[in-house]
Amino acid sequence: MARPARAQGSAGLLSIGQVLERLQADFADLSPSKLRFLEEQELIAPERTKSGYRKFSQADVERLRLILTLQREHYLPLRVIAELLGEMDAGRDPVIPGAAPRSISSILTPRRLLSREELQRLTGASSRFIGEAIAAGLLPATEVFPYETVAELTALLRLAEQGITPRHLRPVRVAAEREAELIGQAVEARGSRQGSPRGEEAALELAGLLDTVRGGVLRRRLGR
Repeated sequence: MARPARAQGSAGLLSIGQVLERLQADFADLSPSKLRFLEEQELIAPERTKSGYRKFSQADVERLRLILTLQREHYLPLRVIAELLGEMDAGRDPVIPGAAPRSISSILTPRRLLSREELQRLTGASSRFIGEAIAAGLLPATEVFPYETVAELTALLRLAEQGITPRHLRPVRVAAEREAELIGQAVEARGSRQGSPRGEEAALELAGLLDTVRGGVLRRRLGR
């Protein structure tokens, strides 16, 4: 199901022709009729001008890139893609069927960047809330955000609904920074350089192991 459309200004929005210019180099078979079909299937929800013309944001373009990649490289039917998009819009990072342990975030391109306004539109967060999250060190202090920030901000909003605000989560950020330092030391001790492909793979493996240990400790504490 497509994301709910929210009103925004026309600045920075693209026409169908401009979207095709951006994507056809990678997806030669993309056409206006295919874009309209994906909209009919509720996988995308471009905005409409008063005259009825479709207008696409940068987030819409990268959502299209993701859909087309899942079709071409993972041979997924639109029904499955719709389910994955629903999971992603809910702030989760679903595993791609048949490609475990690869998840949606693993195939998002570096071009999948969002302005603060787009981040607000996708999550419903206020500019003030984003500022509070940045001040607490939970989001990067920038005006351009990687797409995975959507999931992070969605989680922060849900926590805030339960009374756990960004201010309360400062210890979480401090703990994560300590874990990152620990992982970095372990990677170097294994002879891998931080930032190298091998070092990054080792770091991700260690981070996954720490997540498992942390989750176990948390579950036991909550079960008392």
